[in-house]
Amino acid sequence: MEHVEAGRRAAAGDWTAAGHAFVRAAMDGSEEGAELAVGITGELVPLADAGSADAAALLAGILLEYADESALPRVVAYARASAEAGHPAGQRTYGHLLASGLGVAEDLAGAEELFRAAAEAGDPHAAFNLGRLTDDLDESLAMLRAAARQGIDVAGAVLADRLSSLDRDEEALQWYLWAAERGHTGAMNAAACWYRDGFGTVPDPVQAVRWFLAMLAYGDGDGVHEAIRLVRGGALDEEGIRTAGRLAGDPAAAESLLSFLP
Repeated sequence: MEHVEAGRRAAAGDWTAAGHAFVRAAMDGSEEGAELAVGITGELVPLADAGSADAAALLAGILLEYADESALPRVVAYARASAEAGHPAGQRTYGHLLASGLGVAEDLAGAEELFRAAAEAGDPHAAFNLGRLTDDLDESLAMLRAAARQGIDVAGAVLADRLSSLDRDEEALQWYLWAAERGHTGAMNAAACWYRDGFGTVPDPVQAVRWFLAMLAYGDGDGVHEAIRLVRGGALDEEGIRTAGRLAGDPAAAESLLSFLP
């Protein structure tokens, strides 16, 4: 709501600032923010056509995310123009088009170059994209760390996957936990499984059930079956179950598990 109101205020004199605010609201899950972002694309077109790289990058991003396929040629044109002007968001968006072959011929090398330029300019999403794309392992780990430290939650989960593939399990678990604490359900599931099985740590069924239950708050019930299996197997007693529920912020779910005690 805060970003929506900020966008409404900005719309009185700065359509680009308004668009950025509406996009931030949309990224936070606001349907109204998404609708408002789409609604001002007509105001951004003359700004982009007049040479504003910021407006062009913003317009390309909005159309790519929320418009249908008929808008793709305009997405390509505005993303390319903003990228050629050196705008980090434009470089990132055009790099995405090149990496996916969306509206343009696939060009992974070109995408990597654009992601790198945008990442060097401080764009955390570009750092994340580069971290996933590059074959240079050291660069991949560095970019994923940079993206995570700038608030890209999924970067922590992907970083954990990379570290796990290198058998750096203790470090991997810490990044799964980092992402889990920020609401990434895949990382929650990974952390729960690792605590269950003793990867990167000693087995800890309380922590395992904690993270399986934590997934519920995000609409993911897959972990409940694993939690039940642990309880039925005698891995936790009544106190342990309640502790797991408290840590997960869901005491009611823990109480429901008590009926599965052997």
